[in-house]
Amino acid sequence: MSRKQLLQLLGFAILGVGLLLAVSNWPLFTASEPTVTSSPSKIMPLGDSITDGYHIPGGYRINLWHHLTEQDYAFDFVGSQRNGPPELPDKDHEGHSGWTISEINAMIVPWLKKAQPDQILLIIGTNDILQNLNLAKIGERLEQLIQAIWQQTPDVTLFVGSIPPIGDRSFIEPVEQYNQQITQLVKQHQQEGRDIYFVDLSEALEWTDLADGVHPNRQGHDKMARVWAEAVLVHSSTEQAPSH
Repeated sequence: MSRKQLLQLLGFAILGVGLLLAVSNWPLFTASEPTVTSSPSKIMPLGDSITDGYHIPGGYRINLWHHLTEQDYAFDFVGSQRNGPPELPDKDHEGHSGWTISEINAMIVPWLKKAQPDQILLIIGTNDILQNLNLAKIGERLEQLIQAIWQQTPDVTLFVGSIPPIGDRSFIEPVEQYNQQITQLVKQHQQEGRDIYFVDLSEALEWTDLADGVHPNRQGHDKMARVWAEAVLVHSSTEQAPSH
């Protein structure tokens, strides 16, 4: 081997050692951590014609959508029903006009199986009172519905609203008694550690907020929307970061 070839081989060897030393000092490649984003909270508005929006399609859901959106709260209304004006982009809900507590209870399992809500806004019982359906047991029927909800979706956050006043004065006492029972049920389950909250919608409404003595007018629904929004936002303030 010539002296020139020997020097070339020696140069390649030195270059190889240098590259190895350089590579040994490079940091190991690690995949970047996935970005963690909070998924929208699935909210099911659940109940009768007041949730459906009788007289006012979309009802309280119209302004509730705007209140939550303005606060950058990530959410998605869910349910098998859809209605509302163009100003309500998310029209999904589970409101059924004329339905009683027992009728809602009879269908709650398949609804929940499909929608899998994270939160439920429940207001029900007005039709039981209007039809005078065994009012001595109305609280028990509400409890059965609550238990059915938890059996299907045990981790759901449940907001239970008081029912609005009814224009016929003969219903004043039954409405007040039922709303008191709702308060007591919620307190009892809170003491048991359940994620349940009482939302006093009735306190925010007056008879002048009713379109026909039973169903809220637009002003009444807007008042309800503010109360629902406050309940959702207060509860979720420490659990969900702004969506953007």
